Parts: sequence; C-alpha cells; structure tokens
Amino acid sequence: MKEQLYTIPLNDAVNADDECPFCFVERSVEQDLIDFVLGSSSSYMEADIREVTDKTGFCRKHFKQMFDYGNTLGNAWILKTHYRKMIEEMRKEFAHFKPGKASLKDKLRKNAESGNTIGMWVHEKEASCYICSHFRETYDRYMDTFFYLWREDDNFRKKVKDGKGFCLPHFAQVCEAADRRMSEREKGDFYEVMLPLMERNMNRISEDVSWLVEKFDYRNKDADWKNSRDAIQRGMQKLKGGYPADAPFKAGK
Repeated sequence: MKEQLYTIPLNDAVNADDECPFCFVERSVEQDLIDFVLGSSSSYMEADIREVTDKTGFCRKHFKQMFDYGNTLGNAWILKTHYRKMIEEMRKEFAHFKPGKASLKDKLRKNAESGNTIGMWVHEKEASCYICSHFRETYDRYMDTFFYLWREDDNFRKKVKDGKGFCLPHFAQVCEAADRRMSEREKGDFYEVMLPLMERNMNRISEDVSWLVEKFDYRNKDADWKNSRDAIQRGMQKLKGGYPADAPFKAGK
C-alpha cells in the first residue's frame, strides 16, 4: 500500500521496533506541540494563540516539560498573561464565594466532594491544558489511522503481528477503540492476534528483567547480558507507557 502523508507517522512508529508504537506516537506528538508553543515559530507571541493558552493553561506534566524545553522568554510571556487571566477569574470566584456547611457525615467521609466552589474552580483549572487538549485530538486521528492501516495494508498488519506489542495503557486504548471501530467478525480476528502478541511480549520482558537480576550473581559475571542491559526502562515502559530513560526534550533538538 502506498504511503499517504497521514499514514507516515504510524508506519514510522511500527518500523521503530519500539516496545509500543503508540508510546512512539505520543512522544512525537507531545514534542511537536511543545515545539509549537515555545519553539522558533514563536507562537507564544501570537495574540490568538495566547488568548487560548491564557484561558486553558497547562497541566503540571506539561509545565514541567515546557520548563525543561527552555526558552525563558517564551515561558515568561505565557505565564505573564495567563496569570492575569487566572487572577481575574479568581477574583470573580472569591466575590461569589459563600462557605457551605458540612454535615458530620461529610466530615467523616475523607473522599467526599465538599461542593466548595473555590475547590471546584481549582480542580477545573487543574484538568485544563492546551497541550493535553490538542494532543487528544491528534492522538484520536492516529488511532483511526491505525485501524485503517490494519484493514487496508497487509504489510502494516504483518509488522504489527511480528512486533513487540504495546505497553499496557496503550493496549487498553487499542482494545477500547477496537470495540468501537470494528465489526464482531473483525474483532474476533483482531483479538486472535493481539492477545497472544501481548502475552508473548510480556513474557519476553519478564525474562529480560529476570536475567538482569541473575547477572548480579557473581557466578554469572562473565555470562552474556543477552537483552537485559536496558530491561529496566523497557520493563517500566511496558507496564505504564512512556520512556523512563529519555532525557528532557529541549529547544533546538
């Protein structure tokens, strides 16, 4: 099947022979978005972009990635006008705030939602992030493309079947997406491949980690490392996703 512009990133992810193609996609998309926000295009200087970032803000994870990326001036501009927007909203919340009365039952329930309007406002802001929002939109399109290629491209399907599977969080997303995007017959064929693929590769990682432990036994000091040298980061990735060994993404890279 001839590659199209929108299929290239998925093919690149599968060709990377990574522990999870969607971790590869996720990292690429996140880095592109951080580059867009703070990179040489200077989108942080565009009034329409900063109007949106002022309103939505960024989550803790992406603030940290933005700090690691660098560009002191860009981060300062974003924070300067975002703070103005936040303080404006905060004053409105404070002006309308009335402390509520909590019952004894509510006080005893540690995880009960208090209905405190200030707390609700802060939680809403914590859940709002410019990069997360754009990432979800882009990621959904890649998920659509994955299932399109699975149906239409024999070579792509073979590479997935012969590959290293997925990390568990992304595998859950693939399974959930399959339920929405596939017919009953297609799902049967799909899971017939996916479940053994995941079990095989989870066992592979487990064996690599186990051998890494054995290498610390003095009796194995001269034995071959096999595939265990990077077993820790791959093992962590397989369980939770991401790239534990990655250096921070920085400007100019």
